[in-house]
Amino acid sequence: MSIKTYAMAIRDTMAEEMRRDHRVFIMGEDVETLGGVFGCTKDLYKEFGTERVRNTPISEAGFVGAGIGAACAGMRPIVELMYMDFTFVAMDQLLNQAAKTRYIFGGNAKIPLVIRGQQGIGRGNAATHSQSVETFFMHIPGLKVACPSTPADAAGLLRTAIRDDNPVMFFEHKALYARKGDVPDDPEYLIPFGKADVKRAGTDVTIVANLLYVSRALEAADELEKEGIHAEVIDPRTLVPLDIDTIIKSVKKTGRLVVVHEAHRNAGWGAEIAAQVTEAAFPYLDAAPVRLGTAPCPLPFNLGLENAATPQVADIIKAAKAVLYQA
Repeated sequence: MSIKTYAMAIRDTMAEEMRRDHRVFIMGEDVETLGGVFGCTKDLYKEFGTERVRNTPISEAGFVGAGIGAACAGMRPIVELMYMDFTFVAMDQLLNQAAKTRYIFGGNAKIPLVIRGQQGIGRGNAATHSQSVETFFMHIPGLKVACPSTPADAAGLLRTAIRDDNPVMFFEHKALYARKGDVPDDPEYLIPFGKADVKRAGTDVTIVANLLYVSRALEAADELEKEGIHAEVIDPRTLVPLDIDTIIKSVKKTGRLVVVHEAHRNAGWGAEIAAQVTEAAFPYLDAAPVRLGTAPCPLPFNLGLENAATPQVADIIKAAKAVLYQA
């Protein structure tokens, strides 16, 4: 094991995969000498050169399309978006090309493409640079969706994504880049997609969260423990494929479900989990599931207003108690 930041785990994993496979390369805005806005490609150009760590013009539609073409031609591109908010600029490329090309060609065209970058709150980046957009990509068949919450998960899931022959939307969180944790040194350390992680065992209420909100859910669980409430915290790690079985198994044990995410509450991925749990485990529920998410408003620039619009630890605690006392 090595202790690494979340950002360094991502950087080192990309470097290891580039050494392992000459077809892997990185492209994006300022990924070369600058090393990306958050340092995830720092100094990689010194080892791999500017052919494999390629700066692009400021045109997401253009370089995402180039990444799709490179993948179709046998390369394994990692396309970095400065902010995942900017996926909207390239939606036709992502939803109509990357997601559908393999299907349209009857499986004959592989699309080993990783679209990665950061999103989320915590820096007061305002309405068009602070969104959580992973839910959009759950809706389109053909795309896989990964959301690591720890340095180890970032390394294991990214390695799996790079080696996958299908397009993967890889969502990082800007507020996690400086977080440190143990990361296996094994260059074959992979986390399979579709395998959730029970971050904390419990018996009274199931809390499902991703990205930054995993740590907030764990903090809430610590506070609930002081009052004798034992919360089980589950990180899905990938939303597509989704390990709903682990979540259902937990709910059958606890009888209660709280889903919390930074995406907007309305039609967020928490609604899908609540629906699937209700369909599969309704007789086991002792209370209606509760969903927490960002308010239906653009993210404010002011950090105080940003906090008011997004779920806080106190909100998670309140929701857990609400499902406990419904019965």
